[in-house]
Amino acid sequence: MTAQNASNAKTRVAAIGMTHWHSLWDAAYLRHLDAMPDVEIAGIHDSNAETAAHRSSELSGDIPTFTDYTAMLSELAPDFVLALGTHITMAEIAHHLLDNRTPFIMEKPMSFNARELAGVVEQAESTNGFAAVPLGVRSSPIIHHAKQLAEAGTWGKITHFYQRMNRPTSDRYPAWGASWMLDPAQANGGCLRNLGSHGLDCFVYLTGEGDNIEVPGASLSWGTYHQPIEDYASVLVKSASGVTGTIEIGNGFPYDGTDGQMKVAFERAILITDGAEIVLHTADGSETIQPTGAPAESVLRRTIDAAVAGDKPPVSARDCYNAVRLIDLAYLAAGNPYGTAAV
Repeated sequence: MTAQNASNAKTRVAAIGMTHWHSLWDAAYLRHLDAMPDVEIAGIHDSNAETAAHRSSELSGDIPTFTDYTAMLSELAPDFVLALGTHITMAEIAHHLLDNRTPFIMEKPMSFNARELAGVVEQAESTNGFAAVPLGVRSSPIIHHAKQLAEAGTWGKITHFYQRMNRPTSDRYPAWGASWMLDPAQANGGCLRNLGSHGLDCFVYLTGEGDNIEVPGASLSWGTYHQPIEDYASVLVKSASGVTGTIEIGNGFPYDGTDGQMKVAFERAILITDGAEIVLHTADGSETIQPTGAPAESVLRRTIDAAVAGDKPPVSARDCYNAVRLIDLAYLAAGNPYGTAAV
């Protein structure tokens, strides 16, 4: 292949475990891949043949489908993999991809619990494998600006972080072909396991304190939908240096939208999202900040570019572990209701 042909070649992506709702809905990774002119979706896998066929039918082209991801990888030898799946299958898939030196991005939480994910992280780091996760909220405008202020020391040190993310009813999972998310045996939790990574990752990213963060307390509720998985969670975190955080997660918003807010408190200022705006409050008054940073969905694009260039993942399996560890500590603090939290 000539250098010119190589530069024009598309990145061939295979998709594993498309039973996950983010295949076509919400994050809609397949739709984003389908719209990238330099990407070819080479194959789609799901253990359910009908699910795989449905995902393929929603996209352009005639994409072959598979029910055995190992056979798909062997036949197609893709350049990159989008790995979703159920929580209970994620770590096994990740280990297989690392064994085969296939760069991939995997949906959080990348595992059934933090203890499983620790093994994935160890393998990725010991083999220099490319294992990424699409935790894009850390690149959002408020977090981007807060990180800049913290590094410059403009308003002193960060003292507290707050995030609220209350998403629509968990009935959306069966509607999107992912009823397994309501089964603790496959999902290992509800809104905290699914959504908690976002705010907890932001806390770890802003503080830079890795696993030197603990969970003093957590409270869970099943009171809204009375399903086997929790529908609300409130988690308290504290870093070794004394930064505190409050993370609230829920599936209680009454329609397709989100009740959400983020706040980053410094010694002499508070940065707050107010609707679509970001407002900095100081002793001199309030100032609306012009947003900068990357949209959350851009993490998929940036990850593919990094893999093709031979660079490190924008957000790594280690980053995911630091957030998932806090999720499992929160479940343990709340009494380990499913009996399967482990760090």
